[in-house]
Amino acid sequence: MKHVLSVLVQNQPGVLVRVTSMFSRRGFNIDSLAVGVTHVPEYSRITAVICGNQAVVNQVVKQLEKLVEVVNVQILEASASVSRGMAMLKVTAGERRGEILKLAEIFRASVVDISENTLTLEVTGDEDKINALVELLIPYGMLEMTRTGLIGLARGENTIYQYEERENYEENVL
Repeated sequence: MKHVLSVLVQNQPGVLVRVTSMFSRRGFNIDSLAVGVTHVPEYSRITAVICGNQAVVNQVVKQLEKLVEVVNVQILEASASVSRGMAMLKVTAGERRGEILKLAEIFRASVVDISENTLTLEVTGDEDKINALVELLIPYGMLEMTRTGLIGLARGENTIYQYEERENYEENVL
């Protein structure tokens, strides 16, 4: 089962390496990873999608919380969060350009580049939406595709900034 973790970290060099190294040292696989600075410049948010049962998720959270640079870890449950990914898809257009543009409209994809023979589309949404558009576009001639990692936020008034200080926060536990 897939689980989405939102990890608030100090925005400083080497944090991403420390977090991803923790995953590899412990044998955890990351299915998706996205990182970006937050509206508070001293923090970045790492969104990681991992597969496993609840015991695996609990172990990952415990290990992340031991890292000094980790401020908080949130498990984004599907029913209590909103998550999105983005993909850019380059397709052969040719004489079927109109059909591709109709598909793009149905999926609320944007045309971000157009040439005589190709269309490049940008689509955002959940994994199923993006996968569905990809499957429909393959017969037209998929030339390239790139995807972002999933990003997400808890629904409602809950934020990742609501946390309790950890006892070992100032300790270097690695």
